[in-house]
Amino acid sequence: QVQLVESGGGLVQAGGSLRLSCTVSTRTDEAYSVGWFRQAPGKEREFVARVGWYSGDAVSADSVKGRFFISRDFASKTLYLQMNSLKPEDTSVYYCAASSRFTSLPREYPYWGQGTQVTVSS
Repeated sequence: QVQLVESGGGLVQAGGSLRLSCTVSTRTDEAYSVGWFRQAPGKEREFVARVGWYSGDAVSADSVKGRFFISRDFASKTLYLQMNSLKPEDTSVYYCAASSRFTSLPREYPYWGQGTQVTVSS
């Protein structure tokens, strides 16, 4: 069973920064890839960034490249998303998720956290 718990969301002004954290409790074969997704009201859930839990190989969406950085601390089993130069369009509920496959497709992720709200004011 995989358990994911996010923290670190909040309200920030445009141009500011936030860091999201996600503690990952999982069997080793169920979290080959861990990632961040976001969903704004009325929109589909979209991929933000993912990282191979053991390899450390990271991939991010074009919309956040150069602004958001994903990392993980293997020892503490914590996933991070450092978000810089935030824009109002980054406002969403952010979710961390785990999959046994290295993929960016939300439907391939069976395990999800409860989500944390990020609001960027203009």
